[in-house]
Amino acid sequence: MGIVTLDHFARCVGEGFEIDMGTGGLLVFTLTEARPLPERGFPGMTRAPFSLLFRSGSKVLLPQQIYKLNNATLGILDIFLVPVARDQHGIIYQAIFN
Repeated sequence: MGIVTLDHFARCVGEGFEIDMGTGGLLVFTLTEARPLPERGFPGMTRAPFSLLFRSGSKVLLPQQIYKLNNATLGILDIFLVPVARDQHGIIYQAIFN
């Protein structure tokens, strides 16, 4: 796909992103937010920075690392996810692109 931008993800808010857990099971994350970050540009910058929030309904906390996420619209993407919050509905993970 090349370099992904906020526009790629903004149209996917509310969609599922699957992670193959390797044991035959899939964990589904829902993209709940795609928003721009303050731009502190530099020469040669290829995209504006942005943040994504995903929600997992699973109670299993995944460690921060790169995950291979599969989405019907965007296909397969390697994304570094960090768990940032937990509430009664599951765990929230964030990805930052800069």
